[in-house]
Amino acid sequence: MQISILRFPQDANRWNLVGAYLTLRRDVFIERKDWSLWQAEDLEFEQYDSFDTTYVIAHIGIEVVGGGRLRRADQRTGHGNYRYSYMIRDAVLGMLPGLPRELCFDPPPVDPSTWELTRFVNTAGAGIANAMLGAINDFLFASDAKSCLCLGSPAFLRMARRVGWQAREMGPVCGNKDGRFLVFDLSVVDPARLKDTGLGIDRPLG
Repeated sequence: MQISILRFPQDANRWNLVGAYLTLRRDVFIERKDWSLWQAEDLEFEQYDSFDTTYVIAHIGIEVVGGGRLRRADQRTGHGNYRYSYMIRDAVLGMLPGLPRELCFDPPPVDPSTWELTRFVNTAGAGIANAMLGAINDFLFASDAKSCLCLGSPAFLRMARRVGWQAREMGPVCGNKDGRFLVFDLSVVDPARLKDTGLGIDRPLG
C-alpha cells in the first residue's frame, strides 16, 4: 500500500492514478450512493478537477482504493463569468445550486494558508482513511498551511478527530437528497503530534 500526493506537471507520468481515482469516485458516489453527479467515459469529475488541483491517492501498485481532492483557498479556475475558487466558498456564494448557501456561519476564507479537502473516498477500511488523513496533514504542514476545510458527513468529522486533528465546526449540519453533511476546519498540526495508525504505510509526497 502506498499513499501519494500528486500535482501537475511534476507528477504527469503518474497521472493515470488520478484517472483511476476519478473512476473510483464514479463507482462509489454515482453507482453505489446514487448521487446526481456529472460523469463521462466512466469518470466522475467537475470544474474543481483541474490541473492546478492536488490529489491524495491510496493505491496498491496502480489499483486505487482511496483518494481525495485538495485545493488552496486562493486558487481560481475558469474565465469570464465562470471563475471558480473552491467548492465550499462557491456554494456559499450561490454558484452551486445543488448545495445550500448556509453551509458556513461566516464567509469562507480566501487566504493561501487555508486548503479545502473534498471528494474523499475510501474502499479499503478505516485504517487507510486514517493514513490518508495523515498524509494530507504531512503535505499541508510542509506547504505552510494552517487549516484544511472539509465538506463531509458527521461521521467523517468524528473519524478525523480520532486520528488527532483538532476539528472546528464552521456551519450547521445541512442536507439534501444525497445525505447529511457539514463544513468543518481541521487544524494542520506538526506530524509528530498525530496518532500513529500502526499500519506502517509508506507515505511519500509524490
